[in-house]
Amino acid sequence: MFQQPTLIGANSTVGVAFLPPLAQARAAGPIDEYTFKEIKPKKKLKEISKVLTAEKKRFLFIKYGWKFNLKDRCIVCGAHHIWESGDYMRPPIPLSHVTKGRPMRGTYCPKHATHHRQLEMLQQQILADEHGLSFSAYMPSVKTLNPLASGPLTGLKQQDIQSLSSLGWSIHPPSSVSETKEEELFRLIIENNGINERIKTLLTEGAKVVSSSEQEEVA
Repeated sequence: MFQQPTLIGANSTVGVAFLPPLAQARAAGPIDEYTFKEIKPKKKLKEISKVLTAEKKRFLFIKYGWKFNLKDRCIVCGAHHIWESGDYMRPPIPLSHVTKGRPMRGTYCPKHATHHRQLEMLQQQILADEHGLSFSAYMPSVKTLNPLASGPLTGLKQQDIQSLSSLGWSIHPPSSVSETKEEELFRLIIENNGINERIKTLLTEGAKVVSSSEQEEVA
């Protein structure tokens, strides 16, 4: 059977397991998270910067230029990858020295684009530590994303009142709360807008019912 030839830098893992850790991280392969050997954030930043440094050309023992500085080629491993404009994993334009230097013509493959995301997270963590902030405080937790854990409602916004009124709810302030004439006028205007939305909904549903009944009579 005919087998299509693989591109240079394709996701082939043959022989990668026998390479040193740095060479394994720089080699082409599937998307995975980079495992740090260091503990401190600044040392982690240096470690992952070595992984994302562009591959250089070699002549004997002399390094010069950039080996994979070509369009749609990963500057680290040379894998060919075309990023879509709306891809959320699309990395920024790589620099010659990772965090500084000149813009490169190449890009990052999906594997090294994931490593670049880890580098950006480390930069934010270091910046937060320098300003005495807690980086974990800005990370969303499952508890904050759970709408049932927000507790009982103590107030309603204008959009909430209008939305509930359009569904047929009647919203009134508690008897213990004394409202001024301006607050009452504002509340009545919101309720009136909600009632108008409810009327439009009922008229639309009624028109659908009438049209369906006429079609049944014709049939």
